[in-house]
Amino acid sequence: MDGRPADRREQGAEAVESVRDRETRHEQDHLEAVYRRLEEKIHEAEFLVADAARRVQVGTPGALAERDAQVFQAGLHLNRLNSEFEDFLFGRIDLLAGKDGQRGPDGAYTSVEPADDAIRVTDGGDTADIAETLHIGRLGVLDAEYVPLVIDWRAPAAAPFYRATPVAPGRVVRRRVIRSKGRRVLGVEDDLLRPGLRALLDGAELPVVGDGALMATLGRARGHRMRDIVSSIQAEQDRVIRAPAGAVTEVTGGPGTGKTAVALHRAAYLLYQDRRRYAGGILIVSPTPLLVSYTEGVLPALGEEGQVVIRALGSLVEGVEADSYDEPAVARVKGSARMARVLHRASRGVADAAQAPRRLRVVAFGSRVELDAEELAEVREQTLGGTAPVNLLRPRARRLLLEALWRKSGGPGRYPEAELAEEAREAFFEDIGAEDVFRDFLAAWWPEVAPLQVLRACADERRLARWARRVLRQGEVRQLARSLRRVTADGAGLSVHDVALLDELRVLLGAPARPEPAREAGPLDPLEQLSGLEELTTYAERLAGGGARPQPRERPEQPADYAHVIVDEAQDLTPMQWRMVGRRGRRATWTIVGDPAQSSWAAPEEATRERDAALGNRQRRRFELTVNYRNPAEIAAVADRVLRLAMPGARAPRAVRATGVEPAFAAAPDGGAGLGEAVREAAKRLLDEVPGTVGVVLAMARREEARGWLAGLGDGRLVVLGSLEAKGLEYDATLVVAPGEIAAESPAGPRVLYVALTRATQRLVVLAVPADAPDAAGVPALLRD
Repeated sequence: MDGRPADRREQGAEAVESVRDRETRHEQDHLEAVYRRLEEKIHEAEFLVADAARRVQVGTPGALAERDAQVFQAGLHLNRLNSEFEDFLFGRIDLLAGKDGQRGPDGAYTSVEPADDAIRVTDGGDTADIAETLHIGRLGVLDAEYVPLVIDWRAPAAAPFYRATPVAPGRVVRRRVIRSKGRRVLGVEDDLLRPGLRALLDGAELPVVGDGALMATLGRARGHRMRDIVSSIQAEQDRVIRAPAGAVTEVTGGPGTGKTAVALHRAAYLLYQDRRRYAGGILIVSPTPLLVSYTEGVLPALGEEGQVVIRALGSLVEGVEADSYDEPAVARVKGSARMARVLHRASRGVADAAQAPRRLRVVAFGSRVELDAEELAEVREQTLGGTAPVNLLRPRARRLLLEALWRKSGGPGRYPEAELAEEAREAFFEDIGAEDVFRDFLAAWWPEVAPLQVLRACADERRLARWARRVLRQGEVRQLARSLRRVTADGAGLSVHDVALLDELRVLLGAPARPEPAREAGPLDPLEQLSGLEELTTYAERLAGGGARPQPRERPEQPADYAHVIVDEAQDLTPMQWRMVGRRGRRATWTIVGDPAQSSWAAPEEATRERDAALGNRQRRRFELTVNYRNPAEIAAVADRVLRLAMPGARAPRAVRATGVEPAFAAAPDGGAGLGEAVREAAKRLLDEVPGTVGVVLAMARREEARGWLAGLGDGRLVVLGSLEAKGLEYDATLVVAPGEIAAESPAGPRVLYVALTRATQRLVVLAVPADAPDAAGVPALLRD
């Protein structure tokens, strides 16, 4: 052999490499031009801020407000421009000529389909010229001539980057994913969507570099924060993100289909499309604080922050942070819609406190007038017959008490003339109602009741049994009362499920109007006298005084205040939690994201009824995500065995990649030091095998014990999770311990185990205990075919 075939292969590799280098350099040149333009825009924004801030003396209140609004917007814009992103510029599409020559507001042509004469049929095959090249990034950037340097990923012109396929390419000939870090382009990967077309760019044939851009993205090591998927959104995900916002958008999809990422990107897209409409804010509800901390960095990276609130279910009520979980049996009681009836009775029953005064004495018409305990009980019953919240019934209670005193004093019989009697009655009400004795009695007899006070009163089993009569079973009453005894007066000991009960009580009790605090007397500024403005230190002046960047204003809790509500992992919400979330979106549009096969709630039909009540009669738009981008096929095959048990007939999402690495199984002793040592050794091996994160998932009852076993291991890369905490998270490797225990935790246990088995992107290890009945290879009975 003369070696020439090998030489040719080497020459071919050098040629491919030179094309890659050349194309990378072209994208680097473009990125540098983008950053030069960004620097120009930063200087413009800084000038606006500084110039307006210097104008301390303005002529009118209107001018002051206009100046401050201008500086506020410039400050927000400056903050966006100054943000550093790992891959500010991440995509490019090369397009054929369109059917029309119209351009959109972003400077790009609007046509989706190619012009009839865009492709020329010649003897050498189909040929076409590239008529337009668009770069896709996190923010739109125009040059000085208003030609687009970068198209915002949310703009309509960017949609083909995500939606075009070889089957339906539209105008797209080549789609390029650009990998960059800061101001440096690391590489490019191309997809040729019209492989049979000879495309010319500036007279030269269009080069194509590499393939598998999505696979490269999926193979990257995970950290403890979710990355945005803006550079690798797929067509079915893009359809959800860009779906019209009206009414309700329902999205279902199995593990790894990108539901959470799609929900976050949809929030950014909606704000981009209609910022004025969503000025009321977007609320994203996540099931756990872990998932909130995992996802909260995505929106700032997409250029959106300040108008989106991400809350865990345990922190939806202002001032409350709960992250502990009840035992499954207790959680089923607290989550059931039956609790609404119990709490309604309790909210009215607590008002009849044993320590309330049992006698009211006043002096009227020169004599003592007294209402005894029986008469007071009758007045209380009349008062509670009203429909207003308990704390708002005090005016009704006051009026009924005065009515009872008026009758007891013989007032109606003293004045035969109706008009005179009415005047005397009003005077009686005014005089008696103003007396300290009466006012002190009313405050003690009908005190303001706080939600936490009622919830703690439910810890008294006898009182709870009275309120829960014919609603809860005796065993449920006992379990509920025992659980609530751990709740202290300052709110310590609250569980995630307690938060929904507090919110229900907040509505049942109501909050009486607070008097406005008195302002200190002092001379008013003439400008304040003209405008009524209470704050004369404006945004511009605060920024000039040293504020580096605008801070989002703290949003008060207003149950119907949000313009759009996104519910992530919606299948896990209990009926009571649906009632809580529904109050925050009475006039909102909705996006509901979930997967019934992953539900940890044991009574999904009851939850569905409350969800439908929360959404009302709004029109529904449904989407299904069918592709599993997280799990390799080897891991998905093991999880699918549990899916068949957890939800027979459910369709698993299709895994798009394989690693050739099968999940590993091992057996360990049950409990004690032996199990702890086995878990620690398995975790060590996984940390050595993967460069990213490792999640250890166990039954909730083993969580704290396992943290002791694994203390000091992993240098921050290892996380110990109870089974209910793993939802929505992903790790490079996952160790699932005692799967049978997870499956037996509750009636929904098999579905929770399915979740645990689908967290890994690269490696899965299952450690069985004797109760799992492992075979000789360590495979638990639950996971065998």
